[in-house]
Amino acid sequence: MEHGSATVDKVKDQGNPIQPISNFRKFIGILDRRFEEVLIVAGFLTFIILINLQVINRYALPFIDIANITTWTEEISRYIFIFVSFLGASLAIRKGESIEVNVVMNRFPDHVQRAVKVANSLFMLYFSYIMLKYGAELITFQLSTHQSTPALSIPMAIPYSAVPIGFGLMIIRLIQKFYMDTKDMEMKEGLLATAIALAVILPIGVVGQGSITLFLFGYFVLFILIGMPIAFSLGISTLATVFATDAIPIDFFPQTAFTSIDNFPIMAIPFFIAAGIIMGGGKIIKKLLHLSDELLGFLPGGLALVAIVTSMFFSAISGSGPATVAAIGTILIPAMVKQGYNAGFATAVIATAGSIGVIIPPSNPMVIYGVVGQQSISKLFIAGILPGVLTGLVLIVVSYVISKKNGWQGEKTSFNMKSMFKAAWDAKLALLVPIIILGGIYGGYMTPTEAAAVAAAYGLIIGLFVYKDLNFKGIYRSLSKAGVTSSIIILLIVMASIFGRLITLERIAETVASFVLSISENKFIILLLLNVLLLLVGLVMEALAAIVILTPILLPMAIELGVDPIHFGLIMIFNLAIGFITPPVGVNLFVAASAAKLKIEDVIKGNKILLLAMLAVLGLVTYIPQISMWLVGFMK
Repeated sequence: MEHGSATVDKVKDQGNPIQPISNFRKFIGILDRRFEEVLIVAGFLTFIILINLQVINRYALPFIDIANITTWTEEISRYIFIFVSFLGASLAIRKGESIEVNVVMNRFPDHVQRAVKVANSLFMLYFSYIMLKYGAELITFQLSTHQSTPALSIPMAIPYSAVPIGFGLMIIRLIQKFYMDTKDMEMKEGLLATAIALAVILPIGVVGQGSITLFLFGYFVLFILIGMPIAFSLGISTLATVFATDAIPIDFFPQTAFTSIDNFPIMAIPFFIAAGIIMGGGKIIKKLLHLSDELLGFLPGGLALVAIVTSMFFSAISGSGPATVAAIGTILIPAMVKQGYNAGFATAVIATAGSIGVIIPPSNPMVIYGVVGQQSISKLFIAGILPGVLTGLVLIVVSYVISKKNGWQGEKTSFNMKSMFKAAWDAKLALLVPIIILGGIYGGYMTPTEAAAVAAAYGLIIGLFVYKDLNFKGIYRSLSKAGVTSSIIILLIVMASIFGRLITLERIAETVASFVLSISENKFIILLLLNVLLLLVGLVMEALAAIVILTPILLPMAIELGVDPIHFGLIMIFNLAIGFITPPVGVNLFVAASAAKLKIEDVIKGNKILLLAMLAVLGLVTYIPQISMWLVGFMK
């Protein structure tokens, strides 16, 4: 008995130091899970408030100019946005989220896929180390030259520190990922990963001074094929080319990483993403669905038509195809199946209608095309209205014909004007969103970025205080998700800017233009070839990545051909919108299939006629420029 008591006392004595250790580990675990998230959410809330304050001060309080508020709010917001973008990229690595092409790698055995994944992590780690090292040197240079920001005279070393801090965090997350990928790895897989890494870098040392173009695109295609995230594929292929050819100084990399996104228009991307996420999961989407049901629910294929019209409404809020599909599909697909619709067709309608989300403004691909191609985002937005509406109308007609042929009738049997007006009034707060965004932009009251910030704030206010379907935990989750989603896009822009320097240096765009124009001087044929190229690219590459990579190459050729850059932007975006519904990468197909719990093959079967309809509209948009440019002509 005494022996047992002594043992208990001994455990108690040892327990005192264990408790603090346990608490410390718990704290480290929370820090590991939440570090980037907390900073991202705080950053989002800060620049949403600052940009809205800038707009309010301009119109509501013009007599109070708080220390030149328009200048300093924009400056601080830009720098916080840059920090948030790199923090989000680190969080994306931890969560395993990225834009990549796995069509080829998925065909290999599991052990080969694991080995390649480890080799990719090694390349990404080394690239991040280079960015950290030369980013730190850039800060040292900023401190030694005493450079400061224009508005607040903050040392430029502070905003520039976002680059080494961000890539330093990415290194930590990549090491964690490397550990998780290798801890249960067999020796043969580890040797295979090493062999793959050595084989990839071998040409740099063996070939020596070679063609910049060959190295750049050879490595880029190789990294894409082995499933590396596209953003890192761009950056690492450029680094490999620089090592092989000394084309540009390496210290150019971190400087470009900062300057390429120190750009106020780019900030529209996270704001629109946040607005779509905030408003896509609450009562707003349900009220839009109810209004669409009152408008068209009585017709054959009523719910299919409701899906298309609601997608058009929600597109004017979210600017994203997959977000539109996710918001509408979870509600409407089960309802359509319950009413007797073929499950494949019901899911295909949602997926196809969701592609309108990148055509009708506001559109994230339009923002990216505008930034990369240095075109007016406002003109791109207005150019997308008629093609988006035309697409919706064509899909409505096709769905109506298919539904009538199959006897798919809605629950309602007649149109009720009173009920329609009641539903419209009930959805007034949702319908105000596109009016605020587009009215603010084209009325000259706000820039696209300011309109996006106002939309995000509007969603928060409506969700918190009017519909009350959003709490602070929901805000945290929404802004954290927006931070990760937008940072994946922003990192893509960063790496494409680095990659683009060599494209400019080698005059690759001019070479491509000369080659294509040598095939034919017929504008009709060349536009057809461009459409085929973009459709093929859309099969295997996500739209945003394709825009970032191809715009600097194809836009100069389109201009030389006599195609208006705004019209070409719509052609490019429409082609890549079709990519959302074509395998193997079609994001909308996978999101819709997941919501319906269907095999992707069943969705593809139900999508054939709708896909043909989209291709027909693409032909109209390509060869009748007025569809895109008519409204643009009314802009001052």
